[in-house]
Amino acid sequence: MRVFLAGATGAIGRHLVPQLVEAGHEVTAMTRSEEKLSELHSLGAEPVLCDVFDAERLGLVVARAEPDAVINELTDLPQSLNPRKLAKYYAANNRVRREGTKNLLSAAHSARVRRVLVQGAAYWYAPTGGPVKTEQAPLYLNAPAPIGSAVEAISEVEDAVLSAEGMEGIVLRYGMFYGPGTWYAKDGDVGRQVRKRRYPVIGHGEGTYSFIHIDDAASATVAALERARPGVYNVVDDEPATAAEWMPVYAEAVGAKRPLRAPAFVARLIAGRALVEWSLSLRGASNEKIKEEFGWRPQYESWRRGFVEDVAAVIPGGVAN
Repeated sequence: MRVFLAGATGAIGRHLVPQLVEAGHEVTAMTRSEEKLSELHSLGAEPVLCDVFDAERLGLVVARAEPDAVINELTDLPQSLNPRKLAKYYAANNRVRREGTKNLLSAAHSARVRRVLVQGAAYWYAPTGGPVKTEQAPLYLNAPAPIGSAVEAISEVEDAVLSAEGMEGIVLRYGMFYGPGTWYAKDGDVGRQVRKRRYPVIGHGEGTYSFIHIDDAASATVAALERARPGVYNVVDDEPATAAEWMPVYAEAVGAKRPLRAPAFVARLIAGRALVEWSLSLRGASNEKIKEEFGWRPQYESWRRGFVEDVAAVIPGGVAN
């Protein structure tokens, strides 16, 4: 299959390109950075330089690629997060999601693309009912600002892709990425904060998280490209877990002391109300649909094994991933 991949040098893109190539697909990989063209070529893709906001050029490069499918993995989030700057981060990311997706869909429609896959999020379900959600559960559209605006943006993207005329729309709601190049890598932002004991368990740590190793997220994307019916799929591992459960295991994996605990009212003063309320009310996600419909299974069935075998692993002469 000929595949056009937007966001090819992002956290998941770097892992997705080689898996697509290995599966026998012809990949045109888009980046807006000239310095990253050689990296994409070395991974086996045909690199193309384009900014997703340049709708005219985007239309031309998609048409030249003649893809059977377009995969949208575009995001615009920093390597390090300051919780007090969430509004700024989300404004940039929301623009990429809204305008970028609109331009990609327009280009795909003009090029008569058959399938479109887009990145969603399995950690923005509404905090009602039980702790683990299926794809039918509502999203957290009334979340406190600025998280609410981010959920609204991703909801609009999902609706646009699923209703795209003449195309099979597939939404992949990924869990929390961990592994090389992610915030949860040992040398990532969360890993550094945990080692400095600046990432406490808030309240009783009751929020439920669903994780996915970055390589498993890529393998699920390849499987969805090849076998998924149009619709929404959670891409998560088999074990949703509360912060109280996973954080001590993660801290040990990155070589940190056991995480501190912070009362919710103290955390609100430091990190802001929106982030704290979201973390305390977070719902996990079920992966039953993606496993049942086309047989995908994660290599790391649980973060428990992934944290130990990947996050804690030391690479020769340097920091672990």
